[in-house]
Amino acid sequence: MTVTVINYDRAMGRWEPNARGRLEEAALELYGERGYEQTTVAEIARRAGLTERTFFRHFADKREVLFGGGTLLEERLTAAVAAAPDSAGPLEAVAAALDAVGPLFQERHERSRRRQAIILAHAELRERELIKLATLARALAGALRERGVGEPAASLAAEAGIAVFKIAFERWTDEPGEADLRQAMREAFAELRAVTAGTPAP
Repeated sequence: MTVTVINYDRAMGRWEPNARGRLEEAALELYGERGYEQTTVAEIARRAGLTERTFFRHFADKREVLFGGGTLLEERLTAAVAAAPDSAGPLEAVAAALDAVGPLFQERHERSRRRQAIILAHAELRERELIKLATLARALAGALRERGVGEPAASLAAEAGIAVFKIAFERWTDEPGEADLRQAMREAFAELRAVTAGTPAP
């Protein structure tokens, strides 16, 4: 069963289904057509058929349109670490967590490719992406500590996992068609284990 999120904008006096998604799609379209720096919040709202007031109810500025969903991702990752078997080591728990969130991205492959291209083209956005990844690493380290993993093992495993995610995500967005993010992450983890073991990757 699908659920439609509806927002009511008193200024426009009508119901607005999936306003957040419409704003995200409008922003991606405009950033691709006109460029990130040349696009304004007013233009994004207009393309989405919404008001600027509605835009600012969902996003602090036009940059944040590209970074929505971070809270959900953090919650899913930390919950998956907590749910990992007691026998799983720190890196195995992180790998299981990343594998669990793969489906969140898989159905948005084309949108992720477009978003990634925009971010890579602008230093300001690349910096924001690194901040987001650092936040996820801290959350993963905290979840590992909750499992009884000490420091620096918790932070090392979390940082390594996020490095794997970053590399796999970049590979995945470079691939056309039906590329598999979870497979890309599994391959990157295998390469990491081979590097740390001093053996060639399979």
